[in-house]
Amino acid sequence: MPIILFLRFLLAIFLLTIHLIGLITAPLQPAAAEPIHPAVEVLPELGDYFEEIPGAFVLYDFNHDLYIRYNPERCAEQFLPASTFNILNSLIGLETGVILDENDVIAWDGTDYNLPVWQQDHTLQTASRNSVVWYYQELARRVGGAQMRAWVEAAAYGNADISGEIDSFWLDGALRISLDEQVEFLKRLYLNELPFSQRSMDIVKEIIVLEETGTYKLSGKTGSAVRVTPYQAWFVGILEMDDNVYFFVTNFESDDSNGFANGENARRISLEILQELRLLP
Repeated sequence: MPIILFLRFLLAIFLLTIHLIGLITAPLQPAAAEPIHPAVEVLPELGDYFEEIPGAFVLYDFNHDLYIRYNPERCAEQFLPASTFNILNSLIGLETGVILDENDVIAWDGTDYNLPVWQQDHTLQTASRNSVVWYYQELARRVGGAQMRAWVEAAAYGNADISGEIDSFWLDGALRISLDEQVEFLKRLYLNELPFSQRSMDIVKEIIVLEETGTYKLSGKTGSAVRVTPYQAWFVGILEMDDNVYFFVTNFESDDSNGFANGENARRISLEILQELRLLP
């Protein structure tokens, strides 16, 4: 065998040997990690709070990455948000400059309403606290359809469909959102992950505070969709306590023959469930 061919043969053997040694000694590559899913606990016994009408409840425990649900099928179903939309409506009003801050006043136009508290001028803060529908209708008219649509879509709020009248699409139009989506929206607000300025988010987080004690802070918004049937009642909330935060939503529906379907009843049920879960005293 010519010397050149012999040397090439030896080189090939050497390279093959190195390759085999590499295969033997190479560290094993770990298998791709399985995605980590949050824990889910279903509590059918919470149905006792809804007095045999269709309802649902969801709570997300942030520190333990745990969802607690009653009626998980309904938690995934979308409904008119009613005045719970005012959280996003407030953010949009601030971000567009339609209102300057929580103390900016919109004047009452003299319309006679059933609720005396509505029959006066309101700020963003007082309008949020008292669910003053006319205030948020005027805010939406000033924002206008094009800006409203752009911001609702940017926030990925429910189905993001504002079809209907600009001043009532969240009351009787096409906008829909599920309980699970409401929880995700509240989480993004709390974590400053919505597409709004820090200033706008800080103001809105402050105006939705309902109660603050030495041991916890409760924030939230009621909603009553009574322009369509069946009527929908909402309460969406954030509970901060013991170095943890809980995001929760209650929704139920009724033909309202007994006047039960309203946001205040949804709030009451929410707080009773939080007490049963030993999250509130």
